[in-house]
Amino acid sequence: MSLVALTSLAGLFAVVTGVNDGGALLATGLKIPSIPPLAGVIMMMVTVALVPLATFQVAMTFTTRLASMGGPYGRIALAVAVLAALAVVAVLNSRALPTSLTLAIVGALTGAGLGWDLPVSAGAVLFVLAVALAAPFVGGLLAILTIRLLVRLAHGRTLRQWHRAGFTLQCLAYAANDGQKMLAVFMLALGLSSPPLTVCVAVAVLFGVGALYGLPRAGRTLSRGIIASRPLHGVTAELASGAAVIGCAAVGAPVSMTQTIAGALIGAGVAESSGRVRWHAATKIVLAWTLTLPVSGLLAAAAALIVRGVIA
Repeated sequence: MSLVALTSLAGLFAVVTGVNDGGALLATGLKIPSIPPLAGVIMMMVTVALVPLATFQVAMTFTTRLASMGGPYGRIALAVAVLAALAVVAVLNSRALPTSLTLAIVGALTGAGLGWDLPVSAGAVLFVLAVALAAPFVGGLLAILTIRLLVRLAHGRTLRQWHRAGFTLQCLAYAANDGQKMLAVFMLALGLSSPPLTVCVAVAVLFGVGALYGLPRAGRTLSRGIIASRPLHGVTAELASGAAVIGCAAVGAPVSMTQTIAGALIGAGVAESSGRVRWHAATKIVLAWTLTLPVSGLLAAAAALIVRGVIA
């Protein structure tokens, strides 16, 4: 597959990631006017560009530990995986079932690798799945502890300061973990073993374009859909999800920031009253998550088998 086509596909993946993830990152703080949305997008872009220069362990999990996508056939399998992941996310979003692009690309890379008979590490796949399953629960538990602490410490202007700290932590966590799926796709497309600054900046710009476009819709899903939230809940979710996702990045495990934020919002709501949680909406989101990885894997595997048969 041509380098230009594969690089263009990687760019599209980064824009869609911005649409899917950018609004979710800003959503928790929309009721606190201390960080304007545009400033928030710029902060996300800066961290997405710079953090991988210090650590790109999660990107390496995508590029080398899940499945081997080297060589010309590996690049074709990569294209199949990216298209399958985007298709599944688009279909679910069109049915008002917001989901995780991280789960989609993990499933699609695994499925495409199996369909093309490329080396796939079962141990790495199971490890990633286990951590991905645990992350929302860890975020929820941390939120229960965090909101109790904030009730004692944060009031008025102090809460706005906690919001700035929480959003900064969330941006750093995203750039060190979930956001590196974009970088991984570019690294695979270009055959890179480490990310140069130019690629990191390009990823950040494309992500920012998508985030600005998708902010209104994606932001509403988390800020209003899961719980009847107050500013305290948003700050709690930022701090809890940021801590949980950075912990996962330390062991090189890609997890969905949107999943972890959702878990933290539910934890913050339950800490006050389970009646604050809109369980019907939460159940729909969990259903989308449950479908995303296996459907992406099956679609990518079937597509890889078909394309492989045509080429062979």
